[in-house]
Amino acid sequence: SNKIQISIIMAHFAKISDTSEVLTVHVVNNSDILNADGVEDESVGQAYLEKHNNWPAQMWIQTSYNTQNGTHKLGGTPLRGNYAGIGYIWDKDNNIFYGKKPFASWVLNTTTASWHSPIGDAPELTAEQIADTSNHYYYDWNEVSQSWDLVTTPIVAA
Repeated sequence: SNKIQISIIMAHFAKISDTSEVLTVHVVNNSDILNADGVEDESVGQAYLEKHNNWPAQMWIQTSYNTQNGTHKLGGTPLRGNYAGIGYIWDKDNNIFYGKKPFASWVLNTTTASWHSPIGDAPELTAEQIADTSNHYYYDWNEVSQSWDLVTTPIVAA
């Protein structure tokens, strides 16, 4: 028997509040965002969503399912920093979506659309820590001391 495989390509649009918070993300058929020349056009998708969802066109922002921390997971061109999640913030000036600030001291990197501690990333674990079969190690941010604390937890045999 012959099998026919149909692939429907979808576009994703974030519904934005008047405070720039992502309320939800809608999925739209790519065929509903094509302009008169048959090319994907965000403004066509915005008009479609306004018509069918009673929400202003400019409050729908296209987002890429494959974009995370400023990188496209499949090697393509990243779109707007991150895939927009509910509760994310739309930063119109920097043309990015980003998650909530994890700690008061952390700084937004607008290139990667991600938050970073004021002293940089957590230290790497040592080879000995990684090889240790009795304990699990990780670093946890300490907002009070503005430092990364090493946390050690025993591995309990099942």
